[in-house]
Amino acid sequence: MAGKVSPIPEGFHSVTPHLIIKGAAAAIDFYKKAFGAEEIMRMATPDGGVMHGEIKIGNSHIMIADEFPQMGCLSPKTLNGSPVTVHLYVNDCDAVFNQAVKAGATPAMPPVDMFWGDRYGKIVDPFGHHWSVATHKEDVTPEECGRRAAAAFGGGSCPAGHK
Repeated sequence: MAGKVSPIPEGFHSVTPHLIIKGAAAAIDFYKKAFGAEEIMRMATPDGGVMHGEIKIGNSHIMIADEFPQMGCLSPKTLNGSPVTVHLYVNDCDAVFNQAVKAGATPAMPPVDMFWGDRYGKIVDPFGHHWSVATHKEDVTPEECGRRAAAAFGGGSCPAGHK
């Protein structure tokens, strides 16, 4: 008899991004260069596309698939943008930001020290997905974060999850 199966597969977390990409095979190669991703697996379609792929960045898995318009699976390129940003915590925000740009990402916001305690920058990958890259540098209380936000923007609060 097989042992008890975990409801969350080993190596996964409760939330896992699943990116739909026009050119998923090229995207997997890009993520390897830009973020040091490890390719976990790839299932091909009969025409050589990616039906389902998985990469791992740090300790987190990301699922990837090519577009399947007939099934309503469309990429940011087809939709002319994406309202979603994938957030990536790394040891060195500047190094990863520069590595991603060198690999072909478009800078959207250069890394800067933010009022909530992170060094934070944003890029758009060649496939239209938005990424934020951050290194947590300082624990900031909600009160101090609020003061800093008010000083920076005339009001506001600290992002959820920051102390």
